[in-house]
Amino acid sequence: MLRWYDAHARTLPWRARKGEMADPYAVWLSEIMLQQTTVAAVGPYFMRFLARWPDVAALARAPQDDVMREWAGL
Repeated sequence: MLRWYDAHARTLPWRARKGEMADPYAVWLSEIMLQQTTVAAVGPYFMRFLARWPDVAALARAPQDDVMREWAGL
């Protein structure tokens, strides 16, 4: 199974590349987004969200209205 995954896994922005560690914030954020919709729909939202709030500290400082506005439509 793991060999198959290594050969066929999709490249997704929240997944670590081979030999790298995954960013826990990016994985957490993607998991929350993926509970609401499809992988295809999450991609652009994820990239915009991460560009605007690159870590949990930045997200915590953000006004709630800004976060909800960026999340809208997901």
